[in-house]
Amino acid sequence: MGKEIDLLINYPRTKRNVEERGHEKTEEDRKIARQFGKEFFDGDRKNGYGGFNYLPRFWQPVIPTFKEHFALTNESSLLDVGCAKGFMLYDLKQEFPEMTVAGLDVSEYAITNAKEEVKDFLRVGNARALPYEDNSFDVVIAITTLHNLDFDDCGRSLAEVERVSRGKSFITVDAYHNDEEKKRMEAWNLTAKTVLHVDEWRELFDKVGYTGDYYWFIP
Repeated sequence: MGKEIDLLINYPRTKRNVEERGHEKTEEDRKIARQFGKEFFDGDRKNGYGGFNYLPRFWQPVIPTFKEHFALTNESSLLDVGCAKGFMLYDLKQEFPEMTVAGLDVSEYAITNAKEEVKDFLRVGNARALPYEDNSFDVVIAITTLHNLDFDDCGRSLAEVERVSRGKSFITVDAYHNDEEKKRMEAWNLTAKTVLHVDEWRELFDKVGYTGDYYWFIP
């Protein structure tokens, strides 16, 4: 197993009203969100992002952290699992124009409406069966993505990340340390099907043989 490390430390944080969100969200909202279509990305805020547009202030501050941690160069290769519209890969290519990049997302809508500059590197697919050969990428990244699968498929997706990477990876998943954080997570959650205590996550990592780095999303 890798180490717990916040590689998104420079990603801008927004102030979240978790209690209000918990009162507003319905099971119908979650059902719509889990389709990961237009309603999730560019529809009403109650069903997802409420407009998913490229803004450089989000991923540009994170790229230097990835660069240092993974020793990235123009010769590196990187896969983004759950790439959405490819915004992170776009910023990565600005730093490393010759880098080999790939993005995969379950949402046909997101890939169809991806940033034009990186669209050719993206494809529709599911993390539980990554359409790449063993050891295809120097680095595999999956940000707030794998937890959207049920428990068994979440385990499969972790094993898949391990399989297609050459030993370096980083994921973030919905988690909690205590009952208070669990309550907040339940109120906030819109799409995740697997939300576990941090110790349960580590047990799953160990069980499926995931050796990459990781961190938690806790609202």
